[in-house]
Amino acid sequence: MILDRFRVADQVAVVTGAGRGIGAATAVALAEAGADVVVSARTAGDLDEVAERVEAAGRRARVVPADLSDVDAAAGLARVAHDTFGRLDIVINNVGGTYPRPFLDTDTDFLERAFHFNVSTAHALTRAAVPLMTTGAVVNISSIMGRVAGRGYLAYGTAKAALSHYTELTAYDLAPRVRVNAIAVGSVATSALDIVLTNDELREKMSRATPLRRIGSAEEVAATVLFLVSAAGGYVTGKVLEVDGGLQQPNLDLGLPDL
Repeated sequence: MILDRFRVADQVAVVTGAGRGIGAATAVALAEAGADVVVSARTAGDLDEVAERVEAAGRRARVVPADLSDVDAAAGLARVAHDTFGRLDIVINNVGGTYPRPFLDTDTDFLERAFHFNVSTAHALTRAAVPLMTTGAVVNISSIMGRVAGRGYLAYGTAKAALSHYTELTAYDLAPRVRVNAIAVGSVATSALDIVLTNDELREKMSRATPLRRIGSAEEVAATVLFLVSAAGGYVTGKVLEVDGGLQQPNLDLGLPDL
């Protein structure tokens, strides 16, 4: 049956930034599709809740509280997965993000930290994981801001653009054994979008700017992740899939000062 191609039965996944939002939804989706999951983020309490949902789906979870801006901690998750479950098949580089900041407040240190948190961490985990994977799939969570312009998003957008191109380059390096893809996320209802979700005017403005006229859900991104890591997406690598409701240009004023 075609639906069987969307299953990842008895595979093992690592999901970073898994305490909330897209990461949590992805960990649960992978478990519901048959995978055991290593979940990591800063807050142990959030991870424990996600682990309960994984186990409720009939799969095993390993909780690893960590500051994943530490590349050694990120890389170490690969070995944790292999030592705990005996294999590693799937890596989801979801941890990342950078707060908006006016141009003149974006010093080189801020820009470099954005790159580190969004790209270097993904590289550290992927590089550690590949030798432990017989075959497998990597998905990097990028952003629409990696291809469009928006006031205040210099550091974030530059880092996500780098992550998207990193995906394409890595896919060539690791083919045919490991597939690597990315998702360019648009406006999705997670804590990262709280400034919009808690402001009726901004939420309505963002919804109107999106052709589908609504803000997306973490579960919709998780479903795309599942496609990319499962046999259903087995002929897809080096691609950046846009899950953004058709958004072409964000029309959102966050109230940042000029420059």
